[in-house]
Amino acid sequence: MTIMNRVIRSLGRSSAEQAARNIARQQKIVRTIPRTISSFSLNCSRDHNAFCIPLSQNNHQNRISSAFPRQRHFSTIAYRSGVRNVAIVAHVDHGKTTLVDEVLKSASDEGGDRLMDSGDLEKERGITITSKVTRLDYNEHVINIVDTPGHADFAGEVDRILNMVDGVCLVVDASEGPMAQTKYVLSRALNQGLTPLVLINKVDRPDGQTRIESGETENQISELFKSLGATIEQMNYLTLYASAREGWVTEDPFVALSLATGDEVEEDTGMTNLLDAILEHMPEPEVFVYDNTNVKEKESNDLSVFDDDKFSLAATTVGFDQYLGRTCTGRIYSGKISKNGSITVLKRGDSGIKTPSKELADVCVNRGISRVSLVPATASAGDIVTLVGVPDDIAVGDTVTGEENPVPEPVETPPLAPPTLCMDFGTNDGPFAGTEGTIVTSSRIRARLMAETDNNVTISVQKCETDNEKSTVYGRGELQLGILIEQMRREGFEFIISPPKILTKMVDGVKMEPFEEVTVDVDSEYSGTVIESLTGDRKGVMLDMQENQADGKTRIVFEVPSRGLLGFGPEIATLTRGTAVVNHCFLEDREYAGNMGDGLEKGKLVATETGKASTFALSSAVERGTLFIEPGQMVYEGMVIGENSRPGDLDVNAVKSKALTNMRSTGKDEKVYLPPPKLWSVEELIGYMSDDEIIEVTPKSVRLRKAELDAGARERAARSKKKRLKALRENSK
Repeated sequence: MTIMNRVIRSLGRSSAEQAARNIARQQKIVRTIPRTISSFSLNCSRDHNAFCIPLSQNNHQNRISSAFPRQRHFSTIAYRSGVRNVAIVAHVDHGKTTLVDEVLKSASDEGGDRLMDSGDLEKERGITITSKVTRLDYNEHVINIVDTPGHADFAGEVDRILNMVDGVCLVVDASEGPMAQTKYVLSRALNQGLTPLVLINKVDRPDGQTRIESGETENQISELFKSLGATIEQMNYLTLYASAREGWVTEDPFVALSLATGDEVEEDTGMTNLLDAILEHMPEPEVFVYDNTNVKEKESNDLSVFDDDKFSLAATTVGFDQYLGRTCTGRIYSGKISKNGSITVLKRGDSGIKTPSKELADVCVNRGISRVSLVPATASAGDIVTLVGVPDDIAVGDTVTGEENPVPEPVETPPLAPPTLCMDFGTNDGPFAGTEGTIVTSSRIRARLMAETDNNVTISVQKCETDNEKSTVYGRGELQLGILIEQMRREGFEFIISPPKILTKMVDGVKMEPFEEVTVDVDSEYSGTVIESLTGDRKGVMLDMQENQADGKTRIVFEVPSRGLLGFGPEIATLTRGTAVVNHCFLEDREYAGNMGDGLEKGKLVATETGKASTFALSSAVERGTLFIEPGQMVYEGMVIGENSRPGDLDVNAVKSKALTNMRSTGKDEKVYLPPPKLWSVEELIGYMSDDEIIEVTPKSVRLRKAELDAGARERAARSKKKRLKALRENSK
């Protein structure tokens, strides 16, 4: 039983509320307690608010000195007053973007419905794909807020922006609690010494209210912090309760429950409470001071200290302006920069490479999603700004510095998690090649992929080892590569992609592969189906299973090889009638789990003729399985037009029409009904395709076909593959 529950049961609800408020009123007194006393452990995370001691600058972990040891030898660590830099991190669909929208509305004229999800694909899919920063002027302070993606495939976007901020606001759904991506983003933030602030969102939902009353969500968050090795200072986090959709935030859980049930409260519960908490509990930005010897270590300073100091900015995002040239966004670590200043770029690492100098065209910041020039056009250490007109060869991780007074070494940036899979991109060589796309050559495709790596640091591109005309792309997951492919096809590219390959490596002679933690929330009646699907052919291991009798849902946690998750999403959605919600996050590299089961290989319906699909032909094929096409669609030999209901591929003539004769038939006027075809997104096809198949991508179509179009050649290759698999099984015995 938690401490708060004991208070409620012994005093009753009204007395417990008064006791909690009395504790809150003593908060200022408690904050004067010496730091050593705060080292005791609290079992109930709800009590963090009563005992929360804001981190003073002297007690704040020296994050920069540990993350950037080289700069530490050349400079003094100081603090920039009047600025806060914070990232909003969370699991997918826990309400980050809505929260940022409401904060912008309450503190400025900006804001809107999912304002920060400004990309076309972000609007269509309802997810955040890229990190974005916005600047707020609030209570004579500057607050830079970074909105980050919540999906595991875009975790690299979170990794690269954490060096820009000094604290994180961890958003957790009250009803779901910490999820897989919550664990990942929090671990990265804690490892970099960032100051956390926890915001429990969606308290207005009935299931969320139940978990808040019991203290279950808070206890899970506290246990997560402990399991990730949080320091005493980091464990001393503040907890806020909110409903971003309804536009309120409070530190008091009883006030939150009252608001959730529609009761009126006396205190201010506006979204500006979050900004006030950021100003009070988040530390000022740590910066380098190179030339001013009068600056004391860990002392808060105003802008005048940085006027004549060495300028340095670490590039976090790189872009292009068609009128002003190359741009880069990042945090200034030292000095001051102004419009028309002369700058140069130090390449990342110890290479010693320095680019030719260039005059800066402008200094800008983001307000909402709009880029505006600073007035006056000057920024100092601690600010997050966009520099316009930087050298063209700048890349993410490089350091921008002044030409006349450069910093001695580039700013170090944290390493990124490695990619987990790769795919080959090449020129379309199918029968319909060049008929739908405008950009088809391998050189143009490779140039576009290389351009993507300028800003998307989690993607890398190399020449294919087996075919120089193809390019191998390394990424973090099916969704990430699927988004890239979708962007390219909308730009007019036409190309083919090979099946994904999970990246393995040898460690001390042992073959290692990536494993992921998978959390599945599903209706209880389908829990057995989920367990059987992941622990069978997919080589997963079940770790935990919790059933909620109230809503009939079951949460199951697995550890599964990354190979075993390819194609799992669409399959489990079908088996559970769309009730399963699957979330996964990279865990670690482990010993190779062996070959996947034979049950994962799906039989396909493969076209044998080229032409326009007819209703008559498809009415016969639909009895053999599930169709992917509809009548009137163009097909060609070797194209996959459906899934076979039985193992193995089945050749189907999809273009034949009913024979025309002069004889009357009793079934002549019968109308044929076909079920609607199953439509696939690009990322779903990536996980679904077999090793002998290729995805053909054009601006108008996405087709799945066999790598070998000739049926005879495919049959010979299938016999050869069967012999190889038989030999492998015998050798493994």
